[in-house]
Amino acid sequence: MWFLLSIFLLAVGLFMFFKPLLIWMITESWKSNDATEPSDLYIWSTRIGGVLFTLVGIGGIFVFTIL
Repeated sequence: MWFLLSIFLLAVGLFMFFKPLLIWMITESWKSNDATEPSDLYIWSTRIGGVLFTLVGIGGIFVFTIL
């Protein structure tokens, strides 16, 4: 179970890092009237969150394989 959660976090983290525009389109674009593009801050914060998710996923996989 924890191994699958680690894989999921790793996949979501990589997706957030490489496709922040798609994340914005799914979660935030409907909240804006013009909905043209996300701000630079949104893109960077999504990528940083993706890096953190990826690190936690890798850490979980590492711990699972050690134990």
